Amino acid sequence: MTLLENVLLNYSDELIAILDREIPIGNYIPLDLSESNGNLNILDIIDPYVCQEYIDKVLNNKPSMVAYGGYLERRNLYSKSPGFANRGEGERNIHLGMDFWAKAGTKVITPLGGVVDSFKNNDVSGDYGPTIILRHELGGIQFYTLYGHLSIVSLQGLYKNKEFRAGQVLATLGDTAINVNYAPHLHFQIIQDLGDNKGDYPGVCTQKDMDIYQKNCPDPNLLLKITPPFIG
Repeated sequence: MTLLENVLLNYSDELIAILDREIPIGNYIPLDLSESNGNLNILDIIDPYVCQEYIDKVLNNKPSMVAYGGYLERRNLYSKSPGFANRGEGERNIHLGMDFWAKAGTKVITPLGGVVDSFKNNDVSGDYGPTIILRHELGGIQFYTLYGHLSIVSLQGLYKNKEFRAGQVLATLGDTAINVNYAPHLHFQIIQDLGDNKGDYPGVCTQKDMDIYQKNCPDPNLLLKITPPFIG
């Protein structure tokens, strides 16, 4: 385990909400969007409305409001997006963050205190749409959290080094038109070294580069403790 992974794991023993606190964690349900999910083979999952119908079906099987998952998940979701195409180095199809699929307008909560590093509307189809990156320091380690697929109003009033406390409302989820062709959801990613990136960072990588990105982008569940074995 890396130093950052250890810091994240030991930050809190409690489960940390990242969406509207009025949504009980018991109303979260795991979602499998991997290429190994046979239920997706007959669906055009790249179509955001088909994707939303599938997510709604999963949610409606139980009284649920949020579907979550996706860290290091290999997906077919990006196969028709030019930005993820094979360029001689393999297809970018391994997801580096954790997704939380919920209704547009759902509040996004900061899981720990930090300051705004950068923000940007990445409005190319298949990208994040409105995105916020926060900078944090814990245990002497600096790192970043990325929040993608937000509403455009979430970027209003932001400025570099604006402070957010843990548990504060950071943003709201954007709809399909704003988050550049995805069903509404939050992409949450932890990044140790942001490099020269501003308001953006790769959220999907190739198999060839997975080891590098996995080391730089640890599992968000170490911090949030939502999925088993952490969930109560």
